[in-house]
Amino acid sequence: MNEDNVISVENLDEISSNNCAWLNTASEQLGCELVALNNGILVNGEESRMEDARAVIAAMDQILSRKEQLDVLAVRYLCILQKQHRLSEFMADEDPVILTTPQGRSVRAKTLGQRVYVDAMAKNDVVICKGPAGSGKTFLGVAMGVLALRDRTVSRIILTRPAVEAGEKLGYLPGDIEEKVDPYMRPIYDALLELMGREAFERNMERGVIEVSPLAYMRGRNLDDSYILLDEAQNTTIEQMMMFLTRMGMNSRVCVCGDTTQIDLPSGYANGLDDAMHILSDISGIACVSLQETDIVRNPLVQKIIMAYNARERRRGGHA
Repeated sequence: MNEDNVISVENLDEISSNNCAWLNTASEQLGCELVALNNGILVNGEESRMEDARAVIAAMDQILSRKEQLDVLAVRYLCILQKQHRLSEFMADEDPVILTTPQGRSVRAKTLGQRVYVDAMAKNDVVICKGPAGSGKTFLGVAMGVLALRDRTVSRIILTRPAVEAGEKLGYLPGDIEEKVDPYMRPIYDALLELMGREAFERNMERGVIEVSPLAYMRGRNLDDSYILLDEAQNTTIEQMMMFLTRMGMNSRVCVCGDTTQIDLPSGYANGLDDAMHILSDISGIACVSLQETDIVRNPLVQKIIMAYNARERRRGGHA
């Protein structure tokens, strides 16, 4: 064994725990062998890949020393960044905690793209974001709304989505307005429950501090002192998007997010998300952010699934 191939790390026990799942992930991604020893991590492979492995192991060790969260998805992302020669850029700054959940989980941006998104929301009154499923666009948008409410920079959170499947004709559905839109708002409810805890979430819903409204019911309103989140914005028409954005009142902030690969609009309708990003990107106070496949922080299979579908669409486009 060549001792020069053994990397000393401060957090050896943590890195080698979980049946070495983190090391196995890095080995698979980087094409080399990583083995936990009593005195460090042994790296076997081609020299170029060994250099990549050393950089990733050092990054893992640094993240653990910062007391930040590390998991298989994060290790995989570190490997991707190293292969793109962007790992040093990612490690140069420590991600601040957006907020801490009642369960003690620290919510942070996990990717470079997410950092851009969170920074944009902190600095602009209107942020329009598109990205693939699992890239954190809705969760981080909700998190920034909860933070604004906690810091008392707004007095309420307003959540809305287009109910495309019901053709916006929610009056035909049974129950009150909350029950009518509940199936459409469930992903946002789940995020709020995690970020606020059930008791605080239900209390704020009862007090009207958190308001849920279908997009069709936003017309004619003037929303002051509010954090307003429009989710699934790819399913808005251009007219609906304009209507929504002009609801913004004084001391309000707006977050618009969606995934233009999942459009459910009837054929022939242009989606309002792409249109808004095109015509509003140069306006001061409005930021447009595009998250990528590498920003996906769900199960690694989600990224592979999306990449496979996108590759097929690109091939179809090439044959058109």
